[in-house]
Amino acid sequence: MRAVFATAISADDPLSGLEVGELDDVAGPPGWVKVTLKTSALNHHDLFSLRGMGLSADKLPMVLGCDGAGIDEDGQEVMVHAVIPTDGWRGDETLDPKRSLLSEVHPGTFADYVWVPAGNVLPKPAELSWEEAGCLSTAWLTAFKMLFSVSPVGPGSTILVQGSGGGVATALITMAAKAGFRVWVTGRTEGKRAAALGLGAAEAFEPGARLPERVDVVFDSVGQATWNHSLKSLKPGGAIVTCGATSGFNPPAELSRVFFTQLQILGSTMGNRSQFHRLAQFLVSSGARPLIDSVRPLEQAREGFARMLTGDVQGKIVFTH
Repeated sequence: MRAVFATAISADDPLSGLEVGELDDVAGPPGWVKVTLKTSALNHHDLFSLRGMGLSADKLPMVLGCDGAGIDEDGQEVMVHAVIPTDGWRGDETLDPKRSLLSEVHPGTFADYVWVPAGNVLPKPAELSWEEAGCLSTAWLTAFKMLFSVSPVGPGSTILVQGSGGGVATALITMAAKAGFRVWVTGRTEGKRAAALGLGAAEAFEPGARLPERVDVVFDSVGQATWNHSLKSLKPGGAIVTCGATSGFNPPAELSRVFFTQLQILGSTMGNRSQFHRLAQFLVSSGARPLIDSVRPLEQAREGFARMLTGDVQGKIVFTH
């Protein structure tokens, strides 16, 4: 089968271990189903894997990719949910301490097909294109959970999204604007800030800028580079909702500000199957759609990885199969 896979791990040169080529066909475990993929999408998780974060050398070669949409064995159009719980787990799969994502333990979606547990396929709404449906399982589902399940505030509140170009950020801006939040964003370039305004943001600022007023909630997937600004931007009693740290995992704590102004720091990881269903329905009913940076055939995956590595991305990078 055609596949995009990791053959080596390098923290300093992640693309050195990336291969695009052929792998032997494999069968899934008993009870798993085969999805022939039409589209898939790139995430920072895929670069982290090539750096050895979440993927160990003993699992190589490993097919990369978490997001995907395609046709199941019954001929149904489906989307793939990337969170794989352990056998026998009951309840929210994102709370399973031994959960994994596709491409960590089991082969991912950057291939002709993927095997997943039967519970990890969901119907693809007819209203969504293959490109849109193929980029929801990671960044968009993460953003949906952050906004509608983890955040303590609702529509009408003022929120700040740190970073305006990545998959989680563009998803947050798009959905929050559709749902009636006042959305402020930070962006590194004038082009990224303009694009965020086009998605529905009310204001766009340079990174670290002093805001006109403090906000109710900050959504931060950047981490180390933005953490101090996130804390300083909050009203007393406000909250940071964090799902990742693309700039580094060691932010300064500023604990005195946290407890003196009674701030909350709320962690969020991925989303469960029920939330994925709700995300799909929200997109259908609201008209919100993923911002797609570019679409490439799977054979040109290396160019997509290189583009993400530079940080010059606005939305999702999608691969066609």
